[in-house]
Amino acid sequence: MTHNDWILDVLADLKSFASANGLGALAEQLDDTTLIAAAEISSQKEEARSQLNGEPSQSGSSAGGIGRHQRA
Repeated sequence: MTHNDWILDVLADLKSFASANGLGALAEQLDDTTLIAAAEISSQKEEARSQLNGEPSQSGSSAGGIGRHQRA
């Protein structure tokens, strides 16, 4: 487990609580949030592996910039 994987456990606990307490929309949103968190954590792991292998680092997220604000 990496230093950021704990957040996936927290999100799962929150989803369980939401489902058990009739908060269906929140539970669905937490599913989406979990997918985004997993993608970003995976991206960080890939970047770290690339750097260890001497490959050039890519700037940005392979998750397509999800969750990032863009300005015109």
